[in-house]
Amino acid sequence: MRAHIVNIDPGQQSGDGERLAVASEVLRNLADPTRLHLVRLLTGGEQDVTTLTAQVPASRSSVSQHLARLRLAGLVRARRDGRRMMYRIASSHLSELVDGVLAFADHVVHGVPHHPGGTR
Repeated sequence: MRAHIVNIDPGQQSGDGERLAVASEVLRNLADPTRLHLVRLLTGGEQDVTTLTAQVPASRSSVSQHLARLRLAGLVRARRDGRRMMYRIASSHLSELVDGVLAFADHVVHGVPHHPGGTR
């Protein structure tokens, strides 16, 4: 179960500027295909650099750098397990975001009409 501090009406946002700035920064950090792929993989659970490197078309060094950027942005968390660093996503909201954007991409790539939008 998710708990939020307040119920926010999207149309009545006094701090909208800050929220939009934070949201755009999250999207900026996910805008790289390798970082997006890493976050998608981490939505399935905690993994180490070696396991992640085997699943993406990037070197171990590159994967480590991308993970460091995601960690610095607060999108990924890490913990030490012996000699390995284990990575996981910081929030289930990222899972939903990645699932949604990839579903949108599937529509575009496969030429499937989008679902009607505009309502919540």
